[in-house]
Amino acid sequence: MSEATLDATAIAAAVRARDTTATAIATACLDRIAATDPALNCFTAVLRDAALADARRIDERLARGEDPGPLAGVPFAVKNLYDVRGLTTLAGSKINAERPAAVRDAAAVRALRDAGAILVGALNMDEYAYGFTTENTHYGVTRNPHDTTRTPGGSSGGSGAAVAAGLVPLALGSDTNGSIRVPASLCGVFGLKPTYGRISRGGTELFCPSLDHVGPLARSTRDLALAFDLMHGHDAGDPISIDRAREPVLPRIGAGIDGLRIAAGAGHFKRGGERQALDDAATVAAALGAAREVDIPECARTVPASSVITAVESSALRLPDLRRRAKDFDPMTRERFLAGALVPGVAYQQAQRFRRWFQQRVREVFEEVDVLVVPATPYVAPVIGTARTVVDGVDVFARGHLGHYTRPFSFIGVPSLCVPVARATGLPLGVQLVAAPCREGDLLRVAAWLEARGVIAARIPTVPAMEAGKGSSR
Repeated sequence: MSEATLDATAIAAAVRARDTTATAIATACLDRIAATDPALNCFTAVLRDAALADARRIDERLARGEDPGPLAGVPFAVKNLYDVRGLTTLAGSKINAERPAAVRDAAAVRALRDAGAILVGALNMDEYAYGFTTENTHYGVTRNPHDTTRTPGGSSGGSGAAVAAGLVPLALGSDTNGSIRVPASLCGVFGLKPTYGRISRGGTELFCPSLDHVGPLARSTRDLALAFDLMHGHDAGDPISIDRAREPVLPRIGAGIDGLRIAAGAGHFKRGGERQALDDAATVAAALGAAREVDIPECARTVPASSVITAVESSALRLPDLRRRAKDFDPMTRERFLAGALVPGVAYQQAQRFRRWFQQRVREVFEEVDVLVVPATPYVAPVIGTARTVVDGVDVFARGHLGHYTRPFSFIGVPSLCVPVARATGLPLGVQLVAAPCREGDLLRVAAWLEARGVIAARIPTVPAMEAGKGSSR
């Protein structure tokens, strides 16, 4: 069997049934990383010895008749802002490389390992998560496996590319303004930004505390549901963790969509994107029978407002290093942090006031709608190094504009799921499903229904990733 094309659920089922072994799965995964990752640069660390030791322990438990957990033998990897015991938490930076190794796993990492998953490494990202393209000055550019001349998105670009390339079936990322959903869209995989605080951030390097979320990327809806069920819940180690009883969503994803009120986004979500992005959202909405359109008032203002909050909060965390070691930052990241340090307090206060107002407007929308369908990114993956592009006759910054459709929902912490539109040719592009707080189950139900009907599907490249420059053109 080739686990490179299987999802995590199928791999765990095969290991638990003794059709294969965790050691065989881990060895094949690590060999694939060794052969393919030099062309993609997804990983900043590969934990070969530790992963094989963990795999042997899984096999030993199975031989004794013990249950190793629902993710038995499933390889996974994490964005390098998650603490991993024995590994330095880089967060994409040169400065952090001088820190001592972490003494314990982050809460989300621990939850997956306790369920039998095997951690195989840490993944590349934009420095301190400040970016949408994973063009990292210190650890190199990560490349999109569908066309290695293009970005995989960011800041969780290593996570998106590793899942899309079949290097791991499951990865963890983080999302402040779209950093899970942008790579999911550009790489053709599934990515879940849960409700703010629903999955613990304990043991992760924060970027912008009032906007940071953590979550999974995977090849199927059922994998996202399983990973979410294992990770979500209150954690005393995370002050913003939601104190709410666990509510498993995996059993509900086969329930269909009857009774769900589904609408398509209008206004902001029909502007600022290329035709394919708008058409894909319309296709998914039509498949769901979503005849109604919803226009969220002042949605466009979330983009500058979230930029102000991001700049102020992130720069506050980095001021000591900016004073002492400014030259050790990526120049672009350094300039963003320095600019953020100069933002007047009144601008931050105004952005937060608007945030509260906008949150109420969205709450009103979700009193009448259960799931909203909108584009995920305004265009397919840009060529690496692209500075500007033209959309709807408007010249925009190509990197920053990738978050045009994701920022409104990070801004107020509601759950959003990026799903890959099924497409036989061309570059991938995703669509967002959005719901009210703590309604991840509704999003996963809708995604499972779409996936079962072939409307959405993960894209695993058929052309070897190392054939750089031979991908499709935009």
